[in-house]
Amino acid sequence: MAVISDVHLGTFGCHAQELLNYLRSIQPEILIINGDFIDGWQFRRNYFPAQHIQVIYEIMRKAMEGTRVYYLAGNHDEFIRKFIPFFSGNIYFRDQLELELNGKKYLFFHGDVFDFSIQLSPLLAKLGGFGYDHLIRFNTMINKLRTRFGMARISFAHNVKCKIKKAIKFIQSFEEEAIAFAKSRKVDYVVCGHIHIPCIREVVEESYQLTYMNSGDWIENLTVLEYQDLNWSLYTYDETDFEFLNKKIVIKEKPAKAFHEVLQEQLLDLNIYEKAH
Repeated sequence: MAVISDVHLGTFGCHAQELLNYLRSIQPEILIINGDFIDGWQFRRNYFPAQHIQVIYEIMRKAMEGTRVYYLAGNHDEFIRKFIPFFSGNIYFRDQLELELNGKKYLFFHGDVFDFSIQLSPLLAKLGGFGYDHLIRFNTMINKLRTRFGMARISFAHNVKCKIKKAIKFIQSFEEEAIAFAKSRKVDYVVCGHIHIPCIREVVEESYQLTYMNSGDWIENLTVLEYQDLNWSLYTYDETDFEFLNKKIVIKEKPAKAFHEVLQEQLLDLNIYEKAH
């Protein structure tokens, strides 16, 4: 099993090629997309690169080959809530998901329900998302320059989160809310996304024990939760794991553009573009 979240397809900061490399390297029985897969808030008519389309193709291919795919709604792709509950082939759309694995109960959901900034002021939250996207875009350009000079990559957004007390408090509050909710549902594991902070954390109390997990994101951290041999682990993308990929394989632009146009029409029919502006 693999759990990804916060891919934000359609934004400048999305590491679609890296995610595509990873997805092509695995064949899980279950793939859970835990929200914010397509970014409806930042959706642009003129920006949905071929690699972003290929990520969607790859997930569809996996579903056709037998992988059970669960797509859980987030705040940036809230438009899919219109289709819940719905399934097509091996792809299931849900708001949250409960599973039982080896006698343990799991609860998967994105976590935006605990973000009060979204509940109280959706417009400000969307403006914040717009600013975050441009910060990531600037960060990407800086990292390209640093890489050329042999310097390590840096994350502006991560540094801000670590240094601003309010951001730290928000993360702590989010995790505590998720844990409290998991207790009320009497589950052994709770798995979220949303805050872009990958984590596996054991919570042990006198009367209760559970595990809180967060799959991180594919903007800054490039992480995925993997369940294999009865154990959970966090995998962080490492380009050296994929350096032997065939460099001659080129993504053709024409088919992607054709699909791009269809995708835009479908998303615009759902009023995503209008909602984001």
